[in-house]
Amino acid sequence: MANERLRTALGVSAMTVDELAAKLQVDPKTVERWISTGRTPHARHRRAAALCLGQDEGWIWPDVVPAHRVAEATRAELLSLYPHRSDAPAQLWWSLFEGAQDQIAYVAYAALFLFESHPDLVALLAAKASAGCQVRLALGDATSDAVHQRGEDERFGEGIESRVNLALKHIEPIRQGAGVEVRLHGTTLYNSIYRFDDQLLVNTHLWGVNAYEAPLLHLRRVEGGKLFDLYADNLEQIWSTAIPLTEVTI
Repeated sequence: MANERLRTALGVSAMTVDELAAKLQVDPKTVERWISTGRTPHARHRRAAALCLGQDEGWIWPDVVPAHRVAEATRAELLSLYPHRSDAPAQLWWSLFEGAQDQIAYVAYAALFLFESHPDLVALLAAKASAGCQVRLALGDATSDAVHQRGEDERFGEGIESRVNLALKHIEPIRQGAGVEVRLHGTTLYNSIYRFDDQLLVNTHLWGVNAYEAPLLHLRRVEGGKLFDLYADNLEQIWSTAIPLTEVTI
């Protein structure tokens, strides 16, 4: 089975197979086999390759990490657990937005509370994007069955749709800006996921319960851990199905 994580790491780093092989002092065909057949390199090559690619060794080759280390690292990824999203201090959200350097991304339905709680958030996102931080916001498609059903489940009626549209009004000034991409999705969300570099806030969803009443997890990526990557990968999967706002008629 091919090692898609190694292939992805190469793509993200903009490094070619030949370049990686040269750094590791191995034949390019060896690196090709690591990718195409999933062959696991020797430990010294794994460590060196991970360092060159700027990734955790355990992420590229998860099967080589002992189970007890994975369990320990995964537990260490959970920084805080709030019984309700509303229990998390407002400053936590702001500090994560403000501290992000490389990427800010989230998938939610409306996330209107962010703009209601932080009037300067739009300006901050614009400044982050101007400084080179990638900003990606995926909101629910107000015309989708998933958003409508969520409103029914939470007994909001059409309240969710209106909150999505209001959130879009808030981000109107930046949605065409360089470094900012906005998409709409129609997926059934089991969690709203907010990423700030190597930290995540995960707002779980419970049937019939408003999002602010549901638990919130604060995660930080730890080498060898599984939890952060599980949610980060899910964010990317949803993002890949979402439609750029520029292609949607609102």
